[in-house]
Amino acid sequence: MSDEVITSTTKHIPARATLPWLVGAAVYAVLLTLGPRLLSDPDSYSHIAVGRWIMAHGAVPTNDPFSFSMHGAPWISFEWLSQVFYAAAYDFFGWNGVAALAAAAAALAFGLLTRFLLRELSPTPALLMVMAAIVLLAPHLLARPHMLTLPIMMIWAAALVRCMDRRAPPPYWALPLLVLWANLHGSVVLALGLIGPAVLEALLGQKRSEWPRVLLRWLPFIALAVVACCLTPYGPESLLIPLTTLGLGDALQWIGEWRPQDFGHFGAFELLLLAGIFALSRGVTLPVVRMLVVLGLMHFALAQVRNADLLAMLAPLYLAAPLARQLGTRVDDDAAGSARAVNLTALAVMIVATGLALGSDMRPPQRNTPEAAVANAGLAKAGPVLNDYSFGGYLIFAGIPTFIDGRGELYGGSFIARYNRDISLADLPDFLKLLDQYKFGATLLAPDTPAVALLDRLPDWQRVYSDDVAVVHRRRDAPKQ
Repeated sequence: MSDEVITSTTKHIPARATLPWLVGAAVYAVLLTLGPRLLSDPDSYSHIAVGRWIMAHGAVPTNDPFSFSMHGAPWISFEWLSQVFYAAAYDFFGWNGVAALAAAAAALAFGLLTRFLLRELSPTPALLMVMAAIVLLAPHLLARPHMLTLPIMMIWAAALVRCMDRRAPPPYWALPLLVLWANLHGSVVLALGLIGPAVLEALLGQKRSEWPRVLLRWLPFIALAVVACCLTPYGPESLLIPLTTLGLGDALQWIGEWRPQDFGHFGAFELLLLAGIFALSRGVTLPVVRMLVVLGLMHFALAQVRNADLLAMLAPLYLAAPLARQLGTRVDDDAAGSARAVNLTALAVMIVATGLALGSDMRPPQRNTPEAAVANAGLAKAGPVLNDYSFGGYLIFAGIPTFIDGRGELYGGSFIARYNRDISLADLPDFLKLLDQYKFGATLLAPDTPAVALLDRLPDWQRVYSDDVAVVHRRRDAPKQ
């Protein structure tokens, strides 16, 4: 009897049953502790405003209702469901609710990543890969629609990778996820792209004589996946959004998250990239399809900063099984077990973190919130306002028509490029032309914008307000408030 007691008390708690909960709880608690960091993107304002508009009208917009420069132009809110969720969270719990919703989505995504990696790997390499993913994703952990799609992306990708690892049939059960993904965010086209590696590896794993049978197995699944991605209020139009965004061309260079990686300063991305190269130099090899996937994800991450998310979350899934075979750290399917006490503790941490977060006073950072400038300068009645790009979200939130905001697909590449050239005074004559063309009654720009110094010297313009966040100029002949 004593031997049984000793064995029971020293029995290890199964990692697969506890680590996903612990990782999720830790990520959730840390993100809520850093709550304002989640709200640091200026588009969080506009997403809430759009969600409120949708709830108020009981419909999704098909034309722009928020700007004066593009008012009435064709525009779709391809992230409409995420925006409704964020708006509802804000209406019920304020900014605390918005931060909690984003943190919960991120925590669930990392918990799922941990769970899926532990199917193949032992805890140490699995946790190292999760930590690397967190570091890569950290700059983009923001209260934006893409956060709500992360758990869906993880389940969908893991289902396809499972098919590759087990040579299993297509995961038809996962198709409803695409309907949800398509309404949450325009990146659902990625889901279709991830089917390709699964099909290719299935073909390479069979003789050529078996290829027709393999294709017949996957083609119905692909067709249904395309249909699922089109089940939105806009039909298949949402699938074209990534092409529209990439079609902005050189204008993307003006938007930080769309720029290539900057290796001028040593950072986390470069560190992890060098670590990966070192691992490959030590004899780690990958099947050809997995290598192509990882190289493709690396290309996207190098080309645009925001795509480091895809490398962070997807590459570990494709690497797990090949690494397990080489490292000899494969985890048996029956490794999961009961660890109720640990899981309940993790759940309690999440509940306490939620309570503390909802009881605190979270707000977006001041640099994206020209609240004082808008109120003190009477911008609501100043006529058309030439606004800073980063202030567009707040103006939509405040009900003031914008000249420009974060909806690049609405404005187009030439409009965005002209705006940036003009306010940076790279094209001074065109800036003066812009002021007259749109008959601006006021400007709302960041203090370090080159155009601010010029407006101080133009006889038709007068500085009426300034602080550390924004500077307001008004035309001297504009109506006084």
